[in-house]
Amino acid sequence: MGKVLIINYDICNGCYNCQVACKDEHVGNDWSPIAKPQPDTGQFWNKLHDNVRGQVPKVMITYEHSICQHCDDAPCIRSCSQDAIYKRDDGIVIINPDKCRGHQLCIEACPYENIIYYNEDLKIAQKCTFCAHLLDDGWEEPRCVDACPTGAMIFGDEDDPKIRDLIAKAEPLKPELTVKPRVYYIGLPKRFIAGALYDKEADECSESVKVTAANVDTGEKVTTETDSYGDFWLRGLAGGQYTLLFEKNGYLAQKFGPVDVTKRDINIGDVALWKS
Repeated sequence: MGKVLIINYDICNGCYNCQVACKDEHVGNDWSPIAKPQPDTGQFWNKLHDNVRGQVPKVMITYEHSICQHCDDAPCIRSCSQDAIYKRDDGIVIINPDKCRGHQLCIEACPYENIIYYNEDLKIAQKCTFCAHLLDDGWEEPRCVDACPTGAMIFGDEDDPKIRDLIAKAEPLKPELTVKPRVYYIGLPKRFIAGALYDKEADECSESVKVTAANVDTGEKVTTETDSYGDFWLRGLAGGQYTLLFEKNGYLAQKFGPVDVTKRDINIGDVALWKS
């Protein structure tokens, strides 16, 4: 049975326990033949990023993890000229520190960013091992998972019914890739468009305005309503361009856009509405 890791962004609170636990387990500790010691600086085999999104005042933070995906069809394995990288029976991908010669081809081959690091002192490539040395010693999960206080990180066998149910709700980090990763994500951040609407004549916030975003290419629509402050958030958008439509009884329907969220989330600011 292969091991998988599921990270639930919906309940991650950005405490950094996972990152600290990884450092505590691997810095200064030689777990050969699984891994040589991780440097105390420069490497993060489990890295937490604070991704600040949007523009003031419509801002939100997503806590995102950078970790080896332990791909079933791992490009790093194919790229290694020394056969130093292998996949265990449980699916965990390991760089054998005794065989690695530091050619760094695996770093170039990995389709994910900042996953495999080069140790200048030891002249070897290093990365997350899912704490395979602990699993072999009887542990049921890696240190990062054990340290998570909210249960946002779940580790287990892919054939476990509970794990299968979670995988069904999750998705891979880069679904366009065909490398078959063993790390899944619940609540991966999608794009958002936010803003505020107000009655120009009355000079007050416009509540309960229907806001519809239509994807210019696909025609797919997402709808919400403004709150008592006139604010709206259109969440869960695929990247692309959207036109916005504002509608409320007694007011002129108003179009806005297109708004492009291909590369970033957008706050359109304050938009005035006019009575009909």
